[in-house]
Amino acid sequence: MGWLTFVEAGRKICCVKSPNIACTIPVCVEEVEDIASVAQYILVVEKETVFQRLANDNFCTTNCCIVITGRGYPDVPTRRFLQHLVSQLHLPVYCLVDFDPYGFDILATYRFGSMNLAYDAKLLRVLEICWLGVFPSDFDEFHLPGGCLFSLTSEDKRRVEAMLSRCYLHQEAPRWRLELEIMLQKGVKFEIEALSAPSTSFLSEHYIPRKIQNGHFCS
Repeated sequence: MGWLTFVEAGRKICCVKSPNIACTIPVCVEEVEDIASVAQYILVVEKETVFQRLANDNFCTTNCCIVITGRGYPDVPTRRFLQHLVSQLHLPVYCLVDFDPYGFDILATYRFGSMNLAYDAKLLRVLEICWLGVFPSDFDEFHLPGGCLFSLTSEDKRRVEAMLSRCYLHQEAPRWRLELEIMLQKGVKFEIEALSAPSTSFLSEHYIPRKIQNGHFCS
């Protein structure tokens, strides 16, 4: 959803007429052409619930952006379409995921590709994507209630330790690796929805715009 128009298989898709109404991501990127946008950035969110929250808050209208969700682990069409948008529009792109091993794995999949499709990584990864949040520092900065924090399970810890061994975190994303180390050190996790504790519109009206404007993200 957001400030975007394109042609798919000869049919014009105009999200601009209703920028806070969801449109289906094209299955065949090869059939997409004439992409146009006045958006200032692209925001990728992990969850459909967060996507819907932003829609209800008229987020795209207020912030002049494009919002995409893969509803959890992103499928191939979502990743290919995102990669195509970035290459065509040259916009900054940010990703918002839960602060837990699964959220981080989704984030890494967008940027570096999946382990299962490593042979096709160049067509599916978006190296420009920045990690907008959520971070452990957000919990203290925004005074979130203690009930929003959960302890990492044994399986969570094993997943984090396995992720820390990935070579690209050492070579290409050392700041991401540092946040992952903090997750393991503190032994806690929390979800994006925790940012609705101050108010239901806090995520849309304060958290996302402030972090982007102030450059508080990990590239």
